[in-house]
Amino acid sequence: MTSNVASSSAGTTPAGDRPPARTTRTRTGGGSLGRYILIRFLLMIPTVLILVTVVFFLIRLTGDPITAALGGRLTPDQLAQRIHEAGYDRPVLVQYFEYLGQVFTFDFGTTLTDRRPVTEVLVTYGTATLELVIYALIVAFIVGVPLGMVAAARRDRWPDAALRVSAILFYATPVFFAGLVAKLIFSVWLGWLPVSGRANVRTEIVLSKDGTGIYLIDAIASGNPAYVQDVLLHAILPALTLGLLTAGIFLRLVRTNLIGTYNMPYIDAARSRGVNEGRLVRTHAYRPALIPIITVMGLQIALLLGGAVLTETTFEWKGLGFQLAAYLGSRDFVAVQGIVAMIAVIVAVTNFVVDIIAAFIDPRVRY
Repeated sequence: MTSNVASSSAGTTPAGDRPPARTTRTRTGGGSLGRYILIRFLLMIPTVLILVTVVFFLIRLTGDPITAALGGRLTPDQLAQRIHEAGYDRPVLVQYFEYLGQVFTFDFGTTLTDRRPVTEVLVTYGTATLELVIYALIVAFIVGVPLGMVAAARRDRWPDAALRVSAILFYATPVFFAGLVAKLIFSVWLGWLPVSGRANVRTEIVLSKDGTGIYLIDAIASGNPAYVQDVLLHAILPALTLGLLTAGIFLRLVRTNLIGTYNMPYIDAARSRGVNEGRLVRTHAYRPALIPIITVMGLQIALLLGGAVLTETTFEWKGLGFQLAAYLGSRDFVAVQGIVAMIAVIVAVTNFVVDIIAAFIDPRVRY
């Protein structure tokens, strides 16, 4: 009896002598969101710096902007005076660092052809481009996401094959060509939609007075349904032309990721409970398939802004792209440099915002 007690006592440790219990930390929500945001913000700064630097030196390869824009319209003495006043006769590195200082204070210089601050041009025409990009994104989601779901649900059948071919055509067709064909069919032959512009002349006169610059918002605020209808009719063709370009990418992304989620265990569990295929797509597999779309949306903004140059020129949609083409035609490289630099900043900021949204939706991206 005594030996049993002794052995029992030897096999236990008094409570006061026990070593402290080891605690383990489990990372359940991904890395620190604040740290992730800080890192992404810091990475955005060199990205913008590299883009602005590339634009600056590419423009300088053509010579000084004043000679390029006004070389045939000024006497040699006048030209030399303008070059000296603008500081283009100084070393390129001096001009570069001065330009960087201006960019970080959002001073992009003054246009050579119409003597307007580039910042004013960006504000005046940027809202039109923003409106067009929003319309195009809406079209891309409305067309690309549902068709991607249909293709995934009917994979390896004729609807899937037809939709995949359509996605390639959407992406591969040049924007200007699609715009010209759309104008020919819906404006010239059928007469259903306006040929060009953001609105008719009367509507533009009313909406351009003390408005936001986004015609749809201004038309709704005016309380006149005729203005809203006019703005929407003018937006249909440009939005479809630019939106279908991105819709093809969304279609293939949704299809690929939905098919990937079909092999996940929770999908098999739902299927074993008798959930039909349509509900599997809409409820169980849909949200994971959207995460890659949100992740690449920043890159698509860059694609849309690039496509906006051709779309706005084709439809005479007076935004940054339309104005950029006009400045290129007049060789106003100060304006071109400012607009392209601002587009680079917009793309970098958009990628930053998209990364943060993706981190909220899927904590795994914080690692």
